[in-house]
Amino acid sequence: MRKPVVAVVGRPNVGKSTLFNAIAGEQISIVKDTPGVTRDRIYADCTWLTHSFTLIDTGGIDPDSRDELLSQMREQAEIAIETADVIIFLTDVRDGLQDSDKRVADILRKSGKPVILTVNKVDDFKKLGNEVYEFYNLGMGDPIAVSASSRLGMGELLDEVCKNFPEETGDRTETDDRPHIAVVGKPNVGKSSIINKLLGENRVIVSDIAGTTRDAVDTVVVHDGTEYVFIDTAGLRRKSKIKEDIERYSIIRTVTAVDRSDIVVLVIDAAEGVSEQDAKIAGIAHEHGKGVIVAVNKWDKIEKTDKSTKEYTDKIRQTLSFMPYAEFIFISALTGQRLNKLFELIDMVRSSQTLRIQTGVLNEIITEATVMKQPPSDKGHRLKIFYATQVSVKPPTFVIFVNSRELMHFSYQRYIENQIRLTFGFRGTPIRFIIRERSEKEGE
Repeated sequence: MRKPVVAVVGRPNVGKSTLFNAIAGEQISIVKDTPGVTRDRIYADCTWLTHSFTLIDTGGIDPDSRDELLSQMREQAEIAIETADVIIFLTDVRDGLQDSDKRVADILRKSGKPVILTVNKVDDFKKLGNEVYEFYNLGMGDPIAVSASSRLGMGELLDEVCKNFPEETGDRTETDDRPHIAVVGKPNVGKSSIINKLLGENRVIVSDIAGTTRDAVDTVVVHDGTEYVFIDTAGLRRKSKIKEDIERYSIIRTVTAVDRSDIVVLVIDAAEGVSEQDAKIAGIAHEHGKGVIVAVNKWDKIEKTDKSTKEYTDKIRQTLSFMPYAEFIFISALTGQRLNKLFELIDMVRSSQTLRIQTGVLNEIITEATVMKQPPSDKGHRLKIFYATQVSVKPPTFVIFVNSRELMHFSYQRYIENQIRLTFGFRGTPIRFIIRERSEKEGE
């Protein structure tokens, strides 16, 4: 089941980014060595009490503006509205109720989504309380007064947001154990064409105009008697002159599709090579702990030597160095070249994701690893690994008990990970480690 999506929407300069940061706080999952993923802060995985959700920051809506940038901001906000389960409609008490707020309210009413009317910059309710009541004129229920910069009113706002979450988000049930594969990538790299070819019919609309796939579409493909659910991620509605804008906001839909999936197929155009945007999209899959297959499409159009595949793979691995576990496949959606091999890779990655290692066997491998390469030390204290155990799958997650968490340097953790991978494979899936500290006596 995917997490609910909450979008912060409003006209420009009402404090949306400040509110976004106030809610996200330290909860934004920052993964070191993941280039570009957390830099834009378009979305954050958040928790409030027992609820987890994805928060989306949007550009300001200016319903009347003909300015290209503002019109794009409006379009991106509308995409966020379509994607969201709950909308925080942010206004500004200092500006008072504006005509543009009323127009934004009209747009939100048409969406049919739960809308939480929120009045920002209320630093002193005694002084500004009467100004808040003006927003009742929007006819959108009781306004919630907050100050995003001072973090006032956050609890009340988040309680109201969580009250409006759907009981079940998405159409996947607990018993649905079919592999769910999100097909992601930049616009116009051939995502829909790949699914069409796998399906054998044009179920998904394909066009040469980037961004013609408007909504994420689930397509069931049966291969050798097994059902696979492919999630085709949507581009934006129209081709934009502002390339950065399209790339920035296409991430919104990528996040929700990745969240619902088990495995992510990142499609790259062979002629264009791997870009910073590809790295951002791969980073989202990595952060969410998903299996990853890099599918290099349009490989039939590339002039090749006997070294082309290896050279191309090495180049991509260099850019995606934070995910050395990713699997690669070189395909052509046009000719169908190697597309059937994709199912073999999906099955292999799924097997890796769900692999469980017995505690005794795991500890033998780690003991051998520490003999081959002595653990790090500092000021006379050496790292001791007492024991390790696997606690979950998808992704495989291990708890390692040590005498000092500080001494478990990232490089040594990577070394342990490599030794585990050498023995058990875990191809195509990230591995997570939880380092827990215990005293010498506890560790014995």
